[in-house]
Amino acid sequence: MTFSPAFRMTLRILTLVALGVIYVPLALVVINSFNASITFAFPPQDFTLEWWRRAAESDGVIDALVVSLQVAAVATLISLVLGTMAALALQRYRFFGRDQVSLLIILPIALPGIVTGIALNNAFKTLLGWDLGMLTIIVAHATFCIVTVFNNVIARLRRMGTNLEEASADLGASTFTTFRLVTFPVMRSALIAGGVLSFALSFDEIIVTTFTAGSQQKTLPIWILENLFRPNQGPVVNVVAVVLILLSVIPIWLSERLAGGVETAGSR
Repeated sequence: MTFSPAFRMTLRILTLVALGVIYVPLALVVINSFNASITFAFPPQDFTLEWWRRAAESDGVIDALVVSLQVAAVATLISLVLGTMAALALQRYRFFGRDQVSLLIILPIALPGIVTGIALNNAFKTLLGWDLGMLTIIVAHATFCIVTVFNNVIARLRRMGTNLEEASADLGASTFTTFRLVTFPVMRSALIAGGVLSFALSFDEIIVTTFTAGSQQKTLPIWILENLFRPNQGPVVNVVAVVLILLSVIPIWLSERLAGGVETAGSR
């Protein structure tokens, strides 16, 4: 299909506008993290690393960063185990209610975050009697991180088919040996990509966390929300936001590289 020059130009302009709406505000955050003016005067008259020093020395920032890293790491580990098991069960076996179970696994990430947060808050406090804290944040994050791992693994298993596993079984390999030598190597990059995306998703999540975190536990996004409108903390918040941007971009870039490498290898 051939498009007219005017139509192509319109698409280019619309694309640039869309990218500008997304990335210009992010660029302003990065610039203001070095802006010497505490009121964020623009254009900046001078630049400084003072706000980065304050962020590095802030106990609140460091504690929140440690909590976010711990929650993301544990939630990702849980997601890798449960998401992989669910994908293997739903792809390799046929049973009553299979499609319904698949829908229930995917549903948490499709629901609005505030709905998931309220539901989990009620479940933890009313049904289970748990105090809100680190454990409830991890469980809450794992509920939607599982979806990321599940989708990556089940897509890889569908492309893989069952021929290799059946050939391994015909040659006398046990189920565990087949999984270790055949299935796992094929899904390895999908697991890495799913785990990396799960970590990024958990690390910067705020809506569900707001409803499932106790007063003693603050993740980095919650710390930003609490300090966003405090004049003295504004510059430090910009620094923390830049760190969040970097920590979110790296996992996504890695997962794209892994996915691209797999597709390239598969096409040879």
